[in-house]
Amino acid sequence: MARDIKLGWDVEALNKAYRQGYMAGTMGMEKTRCPYRGDVIIAAWEAGWDDAGQVVREQQKTDDLFSRIA
Repeated sequence: MARDIKLGWDVEALNKAYRQGYMAGTMGMEKTRCPYRGDVIIAAWEAGWDDAGQVVREQQKTDDLFSRIA
């Protein structure tokens, strides 16, 4: 597995940060609460957080549409 020793991250660490950011986003946690340090791993966490926010917004649009129809 590739690991950048100088930066202290690898693909597994980035995936984990992304998943944790996604979970935090779905739970409504603030973006400023990222537990990581280091630009690359923070970017992975924030990407997950952003993606979760987009999914939540899309679900709210869908839920709102159905509530207006019914």
